Amino acid sequence: MLHTFASSASPTNPMATSLSTINGSASQFSPAKLKQIKNHKPKYQSLQSYMLAQAQESHSLPSKSTITAHTVSRRASLSFSMALLLHQLHIEPSRADEGNGLWLTGPLPVPTVTNKIANEETGTRSFLRNGIYIANIGPQGSAFRLKHYSFDLLALGDMLGQETMSYFRKYLCMKSTVMYYDFDKVISAASDEQKQPLTDLANRLFNNVEKIEEAVKTQNNTMMQSCYADTVPILQEVMARMA
Repeated sequence: MLHTFASSASPTNPMATSLSTINGSASQFSPAKLKQIKNHKPKYQSLQSYMLAQAQESHSLPSKSTITAHTVSRRASLSFSMALLLHQLHIEPSRADEGNGLWLTGPLPVPTVTNKIANEETGTRSFLRNGIYIANIGPQGSAFRLKHYSFDLLALGDMLGQETMSYFRKYLCMKSTVMYYDFDKVISAASDEQKQPLTDLANRLFNNVEKIEEAVKTQNNTMMQSCYADTVPILQEVMARMA
């Protein structure tokens, strides 16, 4: 009976498996071997990385460093070609021509006055500031601006105080500078009968503005309040004359 079973386990029968073969295969997986298999880390983490490595080895796909080198070389070639093209077309940075009337090529010009509205002792006004662009809007526009700037200086009374002196002075000087040059244009365009009254009005206003500025510089709050109160009716007169 045993002989019959052994003979049936012949190589010609694929469904039959020798018991000795099974035992031999199992003996190959010792505990140490199983531990080694368990701790083994594959060289490639995924199928995609394996295929990429194989492609690079067969030179069918360039490496990352090769791609970077080609990209840099291409950009450099394009930059050089563009520079050469611009040179051939004689394209240069635009340069501002002197006196073209479109833009200024230097510092803002300082206007000049032709009427006697400056301080007789200093020949100027202490509140004048440079670097302020004053649009030339003609005598009528200057009169209109004088009216509105006088109103702005009237509203400046809300800023009187120790904590706001620096802001008060900055605003006062900026507005008064524009009004100084506007007054000169208005006086120049006025009739002979109006020139002197307008000149006197301008001098009264600017004399008081200088006093206010001096009080602000010395932080004399009492003097500043007093001088500003004297200036209020003058500002109101300017608004009435320029209406």
